[in-house]
Amino acid sequence: MKFFFLLFLIFNASIAFSQQTFSGKVVGAANQQPLAGASVSVLGTNNGTITNDKGAFTLTVPSADDTIVISMVGYYSRKLHAEVLYKDKVVYLQIAEKALQEVVITGYATNRPLQQTAASVGLLTTRELERFSTTSLVPALNTLPGVRMEERATASYRLSIRGSSLRAPFGVRNVKMYLNDVPLVEANGTLPLNLIDAGTIGRIEVLKGPAGSVYGAGTGGTVRLETIRPNAGESILESSYMAGSYGLRRFTATAATGSDKSAFLVRYAKQKLDGYRQQSAMDRDAVLLSGQLFPSDKQKFTFHTYFTDLYYQLPGALTREQYDADPQAARKLNVDQKTSLKLQGINIGLGHQYQFNEHWQNNTSIFGVFSFLDNPFTTDYERNANQAFGGRTQTTYSISIAAQPSRFTIGGEYQHSFVNSRHYENRVGEPGKMNFDDEVTMDQGFVFAQTEANLPGNFIFTLGGSLNFMRYDLARISDADTTSNYRNEKPIDPQFSPRVALLKVINPHLSAHGSISTGFSPPTDAEIRPSDGSFNVRLQPERGLNYEVGVRGSTLHQKLSFDLVGFWFKLNETIVSRTNPDGIVIFDNAGATRQQGIEAALAYTFIQNINRPVKLFKVWSTYAYSHFRFQNYKQNDADYSGNKLTGTPPHVWLMGLDFESQIGFYANVTTNYTSKLPLNDANTVYADSFFLLGARTGIKRQLGVKWQVELYGGIDNALDKKYSLGNDLNAFGGRYFQAAPNRNYYAGVQLRYLIKH
Repeated sequence: MKFFFLLFLIFNASIAFSQQTFSGKVVGAANQQPLAGASVSVLGTNNGTITNDKGAFTLTVPSADDTIVISMVGYYSRKLHAEVLYKDKVVYLQIAEKALQEVVITGYATNRPLQQTAASVGLLTTRELERFSTTSLVPALNTLPGVRMEERATASYRLSIRGSSLRAPFGVRNVKMYLNDVPLVEANGTLPLNLIDAGTIGRIEVLKGPAGSVYGAGTGGTVRLETIRPNAGESILESSYMAGSYGLRRFTATAATGSDKSAFLVRYAKQKLDGYRQQSAMDRDAVLLSGQLFPSDKQKFTFHTYFTDLYYQLPGALTREQYDADPQAARKLNVDQKTSLKLQGINIGLGHQYQFNEHWQNNTSIFGVFSFLDNPFTTDYERNANQAFGGRTQTTYSISIAAQPSRFTIGGEYQHSFVNSRHYENRVGEPGKMNFDDEVTMDQGFVFAQTEANLPGNFIFTLGGSLNFMRYDLARISDADTTSNYRNEKPIDPQFSPRVALLKVINPHLSAHGSISTGFSPPTDAEIRPSDGSFNVRLQPERGLNYEVGVRGSTLHQKLSFDLVGFWFKLNETIVSRTNPDGIVIFDNAGATRQQGIEAALAYTFIQNINRPVKLFKVWSTYAYSHFRFQNYKQNDADYSGNKLTGTPPHVWLMGLDFESQIGFYANVTTNYTSKLPLNDANTVYADSFFLLGARTGIKRQLGVKWQVELYGGIDNALDKKYSLGNDLNAFGGRYFQAAPNRNYYAGVQLRYLIKH
C-alpha cells in the first residue's frame, strides 16, 4: 500500500508539475498595437482562448513542450513552444496579404477597412513599392489610376492627381502631403518630391479629389507617406548596393530595432547618376532618423528627422525638331549657363497620440522645415533660405448611438513660413549683379470637423467640413533700380470646404459609395512671385466641386478583387502656366474646367499560400479615362473653350504580374500604355503615346539563422521606346519635350543581419 501510495503521489506531482498556466500578449509587428480577438490554442487539442481588447491572454498548457498556435485574420500564424513564453511574454504577428475588407485606411481620421471607406483611395504597401527600383517613386505611383507622376529632368518631379498639378513649375501644388502624419511642405507652398528617397518610404495612401473635411485646402487630393519602420521583436543591420545604366550608383545602410515599448531606425542613402541626357547628372545624400515610443497602452510618441543634400543639372526642354534629331541632347543655353539646382533641406516632425478612455482620443503633431536653394537658370540665379513651422491636432470622440457606433472629430492645422529669396544675374553658373531681394511671409491654416455614423441597413454616413485661411506678405528689400522698400499683401478670403459621403455595405465582400465634396487651392509663392521679378497679386485660388460614385469588393473566394470609381469635377479659376521668351514660367487664371473620368483597378490572385512551392501568383490591371475640358477660357483673342486640358492623357492603362516562390525567387512584370496628350492650351501640339515594358526579378535566401541575402536585377523601357515623360506646357519657342531614358538596366545586392528578440 505504501508503494502504491508513493506512485500515486509521484504521478499527481508530475501532472501538477507539467500542467502550467502561461500568460502573454499578442501585438502587430508593424505598429506594436495590441491585437484583440487573436486565437491562442494548444496544437492538437481543443484547449484555447482569444485575446482581450489589450491583446492579452491566459492559457493552461499540459506541458511546457507543447506547441502553441497563435493566429488572426490578416496576419501570418505563429507556432512556438510554450516554454518560449517563459522568456518573452509578447508574441508578434506579421501582416499577411490582406483582402479588401481587412486593409485599414488611416486617412479621413476613421481607421476603417478599405471596404468601408466612402472615398476613392489608392494604396501602395511595401510589397507594391518593392516591385520597382528604389531609385524613384515614379513607376510605383503611376500604377494608381488617376495618379500621374512626371520626371522633367533627373530628380525633377511633378505629381498630379486627376490632372491637378501638372501646371506647377516644379514639385507639387494643389495636393496636400504628409510624412508620418506630419504636414510635409516647403516654405514656398510647393513640395520638391526629389527630397524624398524612395527607399525610405514603406507605405503610401493617396486620397483622390477634395478631402477638405479633414485636410483643408487642396482640390487634387492628399498623399500620406509613411517611412519604413522596424518590426517589433527584431533588430536588423542592412546594407545594399545597386548599379545600372547611365552611371547609376546607389548605396544604403540601415540599422533598426523594435520592441513592444519602442522602435528606432536610422538609414543613410547615397544615389548618383551621370544622366541619360547631356547636362543631367544627379547626386543625392539622404538621412532618416525615426522612432516610436509606447510608454503605455494609452499613448504613443513618434518622431522623425529627414535630411537631404541634393544636386542635379537641368538639361532644358527641346523643340520637336531637336527632340526627333537627338532626344538625349540638352538645350544649348542650359549648357552654356550651367543650369542646375542644389537643395539642402531638413524636415523634423514630432507626434503624440493619447487614448484618454474608450471614448476620447487625441493626435497632435508639430513640425519644422528648413531648406536652402541655389538655382542658376538660363537668365536668372536664385538663392533661397526657407523656414517653416507649424502643427496639427485632432480630437476624436467615439460613442454608440442607438446601438450604432459613431465618431466625432474636430481639429486644426497651422503653418507659418518665411522665405528670403534673392535673384541675381546668372554668369555661367555663378551669381552676378543682384536683380532683387524679396522676403515672403505666409500664414495658412484651417479648422475642421467631421462626424461619421453607422446607420441601420449597413449604411455609413460621413459629414464634415473645414474653414481655411491664408495670407501672403510680400516685401521687396532691394532691387537693381531702387533701394526703396515696398510691400504687397495677398490675403485669401476664408473658404469653407464641406464634404458629405454615404457608403452601403452590401455584403462582407461588396460595398458601394458616393460623395459630394468641395475644395479650394490657393496660389503658391512660386506662382504669385515668379522669377521674372513681378508680383502677381491678381492670381485667384482655384475652387472646385466634385461628385463621385464607386463600387469595390471581391468575389470567387476573394481571388478576384475590383474597385471602380466615376467622378465629375468642376474647377473654377483654374491656374494655367505659360513660358515667356526668357524661359520663365508665369501663371494666369483660366476660367473653368470640367473634369469627368472613370478609374478602375482589377486583380486576380491565382495562388496565395506561404506553405506552397509557389507562394504567390497574381495578375492585375488599372485603367483611367480622363475626359477633361476647358470651359469659358479665353486668352487675348483666342478662345480655348472646349479644348482638352493641357498635360493630361485621356487614357492610361497598366497591367502587371507578380510571382513569388518558396525557394525565394520572385518576378514582377509591368506594362504601361499612355495615350497622346496636348502640350498647349490651343491643342495644336501633342506628346506621342507610348507603351512601356519593365520587369524586376531576384532571389532572397536565408544564410543560417540570422543572415539573409537578396540578389536582384531589372530592366526599364525594355522595348526601347522614345517618349517624353516630363513636358513643358505652353512653352515659348516650341520647347515642349523632356526626353525619358531609353532602355536601361540595374542590378544590386542586399545583405541583412537579423536578430529576433
